[in-house]
Amino acid sequence: MGHETHEGSSRSAAQGQRADDQPLWCQRDFVVFWGAHALSVLGDSFALIALPLLVLEATGSVARMGLLTAVGGGAAVLAAVFAGTVVDRVDRRRLLITCDLVRMVLYGVIPLVWAFGPAIWLLYAVLPVCEAVGMFFAVGYVTVVRALVAAARLTEANGRLNATAAAAGVLGPVGAGLVAAWSGPAGAVAVDAASFAASAVCMRWVRLSARAGDDTPVPGRSTVRQDLRTGVAFLYRHPLLRSLTALLFGFSFLTLGLNDLVIYHLKHDLGHDDGTVGTVMAAGALGTIAGSLLVARLRRLLGFGPAWIGATALCGLTCAGLGWVGTVPAVAVLAAGFLAGVGIAGTCSMSLRQEVTPEHLLGRVTSAYWTLQYSAAPVGAALLTWAAERWGTTPAALTAGATCVLLAVTALATPIRTAGSSVQ
Repeated sequence: MGHETHEGSSRSAAQGQRADDQPLWCQRDFVVFWGAHALSVLGDSFALIALPLLVLEATGSVARMGLLTAVGGGAAVLAAVFAGTVVDRVDRRRLLITCDLVRMVLYGVIPLVWAFGPAIWLLYAVLPVCEAVGMFFAVGYVTVVRALVAAARLTEANGRLNATAAAAGVLGPVGAGLVAAWSGPAGAVAVDAASFAASAVCMRWVRLSARAGDDTPVPGRSTVRQDLRTGVAFLYRHPLLRSLTALLFGFSFLTLGLNDLVIYHLKHDLGHDDGTVGTVMAAGALGTIAGSLLVARLRRLLGFGPAWIGATALCGLTCAGLGWVGTVPAVAVLAAGFLAGVGIAGTCSMSLRQEVTPEHLLGRVTSAYWTLQYSAAPVGAALLTWAAERWGTTPAALTAGATCVLLAVTALATPIRTAGSSVQ
């Protein structure tokens, strides 16, 4: 898958200071945030399985699944335009709590309505709002990590968060598959809603320090357009971030719909049930755990560039094979490989942004980065699933994967290739 004000905390500078050599599990606020994030992702992993299953159950169409993904992705892109402006101006802890509570209510409506019969229109109404709120949460989450740990610990902290989230992702798909098989996909959405409530409670106990060493005020009267332009300008001036943004634009376009493609391949092409879908997704999440736990070491040993390029190439190769293999274990192994690559590349790029971006710009730069990265991804998801329904999953997955490998090769001609373990 930094902070703005005192965030409700009046602790002294000595209390807010975090030593570089202090183990992460000894930092109370980070540990609580760690748990809250795991709960939130646990719920997300339920929805990741349950919502496509609801669509497939009601329509039998992978194209309709892809359309729902595209609508949700489009809402996230639109929200990303505004997210940086909001995140850089508000109490970020309260923002995260509010995002959790809003998603709790909205996802909670789905099983209540579904109890009276399928209502596809409700998914197209609820998911875009939840995805938009989720984007505000995601931008805030990136800035919060920098407020919780020292700069030297950022890659490690992001890796731990992603690994734990992936561990929750192992339990989530299995649980979602079992719940869906027992009570229907709507029951899995109800679990999703409950997880957001638990996450909000945990976030209530997280304390965030004031911005350390950065007294630059956030302009109070700038417009959303000006804020987005500020973030884009920073990305453009930084050669490494500029190259990453351009390449990830293509990567997101190619892969946003891959989850729908895997579900369709398992159920339609291979004829398996919801429980198998959940099991395969859980096995795939093991790849995220492995990648997230290895990323800090890989970046130290190889440097940023080789780690990111190798991970992206791994994503392309495994994606290319996903629609071609015909057994459940093979699909699970390739899904794990793909998600391992995503975990390594994603953690590297997130940590890089946190390291090189001034604190007062972090929300706006993250917002601009994700707006540009995902601006075409909803269209890509719709096209990928449409192509799979028209020509089959094999050519669709092969084309997307081969193009991802080409993106990794292209990175060799950019500043990414020579970027070392410490990038400033």
